Amino acid sequence: MLALAGGMAGAADLTVEVLGARSAQGSVAGALFAGSTGWPKPGQAVQGQFVPASDKVVLLFRGLPPGRYAVSTYHDENGNARLDANVVGLPTEPYGFSRDAQGRMGPPAFDDAALDLQSDTTIRIQLR
Repeated sequence: MLALAGGMAGAADLTVEVLGARSAQGSVAGALFAGSTGWPKPGQAVQGQFVPASDKVVLLFRGLPPGRYAVSTYHDENGNARLDANVVGLPTEPYGFSRDAQGRMGPPAFDDAALDLQSDTTIRIQLR
């Protein structure tokens, strides 16, 4: 029991407030990444969530060890569990990244979106 308690001592929660869903239809997806490998592909996330859409959605990632993390989010308006894109690959549903990171002709680099998590932290992501 003591070892378990000691192992959790460094754990932190990351609360992500997501703003800017276009409607209450569908859900807001959030994916948490602990490194650049697989960033920002949802299947490579260490944790992921779908929460019913509203004007302000809160995602909570619990019990994380200290480290560098980045979050990607999008409003899955049609409920198909993926970020829809047009024929040239540009997203047609609102999306956003931690630290308001933006990429050129694609997603931002992991380091541009990453934050150092040492204790319970709240961040805000504005969907675009």
